[in-house]
This record gives sequence, C-alpha cells and structure tokens, in this order.
Amino acid sequence: MRIRSLAVVLTAVSSLALAGCGGGGTDAAQDPNAPLAIGVSPQPHGEILKYVDENLAPKAGIDLEIEQFDDYNRPNEAVANGELDANYFQHKPYLAEYQAQRGGEFEWVQTVHLEPLSIYSKKVKSLQELPNGARIALPNDPSNLTRSLKLLEDNGIIKLKPGSEQGAGVRDVAENPKNVEFQELSSDQLPRAVDDSDAAIVNGNFALKANLTDPLVVEKAENNPYANGLVASPAMAKDPRVQKLAELLRSPEVKDYINKTYGGISVIPAD
Repeated sequence: MRIRSLAVVLTAVSSLALAGCGGGGTDAAQDPNAPLAIGVSPQPHGEILKYVDENLAPKAGIDLEIEQFDDYNRPNEAVANGELDANYFQHKPYLAEYQAQRGGEFEWVQTVHLEPLSIYSKKVKSLQELPNGARIALPNDPSNLTRSLKLLEDNGIIKLKPGSEQGAGVRDVAENPKNVEFQELSSDQLPRAVDDSDAAIVNGNFALKANLTDPLVVEKAENNPYANGLVASPAMAKDPRVQKLAELLRSPEVKDYINKTYGGISVIPAD
C-alpha cells in the first residue's frame, strides 16, 4: 500500500483554479492487475480505506494506492482526467453540484457511510439559549449550506421559504426570530469558528480532525441523502477491481470498524 498526503488549501466549489495530481488511473485502466489509485479525504475516508487495504483487500486480490486530499475539488478533477481510478470523499448532492458547475463524467458506485452535520458551541448549552443576534458559522459550499439551513429549521431556529428545500441559501430564510447572523466559511475553517461564533455547524470529518465533542444537535441519519460513497468514471465503475472494492466497503467488517472507531456519532455506516 502507498499513501500520499496532498495537503492543499480547501477551496469553494465555485473556484476555477484546479491543479492536477499524480496517480495511477491510466495504468490501472490498461493493466487489470495494476493497483487502484483512490483519492480520499484523510478522515474518515482515508482511515476506512486503509483498514480495507490492510485487512480485506489482499484476500480479495486487489491492491490500493491511497492518495489523500484536503481539497474538495481536486479528487473529482483527477478522476475526470484519468489520474485517479476512483475517489471516496463526497455525497451525491455535492457530486451533482460539482458536475453542474464544472462538468465531467462520473458514476456513483457505492454508498458507504454518513457523516452527520453537528452544531457545536462553547457559549451556550442548547440552541434555545442562543441570544438575539447570535452569529452562526455555516459551510459555504452550496450543498452543505442547504443542509445546514435545514438542520437549523428542523430545530426551530429559522424557517425557509416554501419550495426552497433544494438549493436553499441564506436568501431563502423566511423567518428568523432570533435575528441570527450567518457567517459562511469553508468547511476546514468551521472547527476554529466554534471559538469565535455563538455556534458553528461542522462537517463530521472536520469535527473528527479537530477532536470536537459534545455537539448541541446532530443531524438525523434516517433517510439522509448525504451519505458518502465511492465514485468513478463510467468506464472504471465497471472495472472488476472497483466492484470488489465497493463490496468490501459495504462489508460487515467495515461496518464494525466504523462503529467501533467512531462511536456511532461522527461517522456511521450507511443504511
């Protein structure tokens, strides 16, 4: 197994500057015995894939080359260019948003786990204690922004305009009785915003990285469309090795690993 860590600045979905990454995608497509180059976020995706590579992949006859990214755009760019064989870091709404803005051909291969959004605060012990004019930090990428606003609506902080369930932004807040001020930040900045804001809504992988605990509210898992999964190009999605990897990622062993490692809070196996 080879793990590369490509630490780059997290960029918004609308960013136009993308850099290529090294990988083995082209070689794997030509050689059915070549390692699969998979792009991942370090936590939890990289940890889960490392477990698969060390414990399950050898018996399945596949070899993995894991490449780690802190950037949310580059793994899709690398798959589209054939520099990676697949990636594992995103949910379906994010992929759809990426394709709408940047193009590329992709195929969803397998759903693996959910990272519930959680609301953290060091200033209040419940959302009901938020003061008038409270500042809440939110993810600034459109899919997770919509998701965050729905989480606030579900917990009685705001109400959204009817019909804005898909693609809702701050402009779609119809009722805001506490006059909440919204601060949109890149996802990697949100853990630090817990100290500066009255509350911050943090993605599960970044909460893990920052060792955040005791959230005020956790997003419900039932019928949640934001589960993360394995994505490939249409051609590589049909590759037998990618199909084997998909089976391993949904195996009982991986489900047990996720539950034991993450305690059933920040990361949970998909239904």
